[in-house]
Amino acid sequence: MSLTTAVPCQREPSVVIGPDRIWALGNAFRGAKTLLSAVELGVFTELAQGALDFDELRSKIDIAERGARDFFDALVALGVLDRDENSCYRNMPDTDLYLDRRKPTYIGGELEHFNRRVYPDWNQLTLALRTGKPQSGPRTGSWYPSLYADEAALENFAKGMTGGSLLAAKQIAGKFPWHQYKTLVDVGTAQGCLPVQIAQAHPHLTGVGFDLPQVRPIFEAYVRDQGVSTRLRFCQGDFFTNPLPQADVIVLGRILHDWDLSAKKMLLKKTHEALANGGVVLVYERLIDDERRFNPTALLASLNMLIMSAGGFDFTGKDCVDWMQEAGFCGIRVEPLDTGLSMIIGIK
Repeated sequence: MSLTTAVPCQREPSVVIGPDRIWALGNAFRGAKTLLSAVELGVFTELAQGALDFDELRSKIDIAERGARDFFDALVALGVLDRDENSCYRNMPDTDLYLDRRKPTYIGGELEHFNRRVYPDWNQLTLALRTGKPQSGPRTGSWYPSLYADEAALENFAKGMTGGSLLAAKQIAGKFPWHQYKTLVDVGTAQGCLPVQIAQAHPHLTGVGFDLPQVRPIFEAYVRDQGVSTRLRFCQGDFFTNPLPQADVIVLGRILHDWDLSAKKMLLKKTHEALANGGVVLVYERLIDDERRFNPTALLASLNMLIMSAGGFDFTGKDCVDWMQEAGFCGIRVEPLDTGLSMIIGIK
């Protein structure tokens, strides 16, 4: 099996993209911020109740008249809203499904996190490139201690992790052969999105969400609301200082990219030590293609780690396979998911 994710297009490096494409790329932040503000204001949640005309929608989300029509019509032009012949606005099917806060399919939590924390910090990309140092939170070391010390910020972050993992978690629950295993541990679990999806799909499984102690109430509330609290429990710990809980399958979901190379290798080694023979590590990440040419989303995600962390970076499938082999895993395979992420699976 190929060690790369599927690439969306193979473009010759010499192709001229033209001034229009250059201009659009340079102004992409405008469309991004328009969408993020729409999520923050609850536009899609309000319209999930039914179509609204200009005045009704403006009143519902409490914005001034000046700019409102351009805002709504920009969302139409961006393809996330529709406007009918009576000048009433309504959600498009996908935004209705994924950006209504009241639906269990809501993935806007990650967009809310981007809006509050990530978007402002990207203004410091040039400085991050010049210095090689993070520009979010503490300028050296990890920004997690300050994040976890702020209850509101931590809850926003945890919901963001659910938003970013929900679709991948549903696919992992369906694609991985869970019927062969009885227990799992989700490292850096946040709200517990992944183990919840797996537990709901596979009633024979029990699991553990492993994270820092501040996360416990967020995890336990989410698991209780999802109806699987009798089979999922929280285990507090720090994977830098504590051993990982034992299980048949240990999941490192969107964790490795946060850390430098030595920490990545340490986490894989600790995972290997916590598994019995025949146990499985399941890593899922947004992988850079092996040629480092065709997947801008993953490369931009790696730049995000430059801004947000002291040593984190994204990586290719081949990189991860090499690290897993070094940690002692065998039978390693890479399986792309439909969400732009991939599973990397190894056996002890």
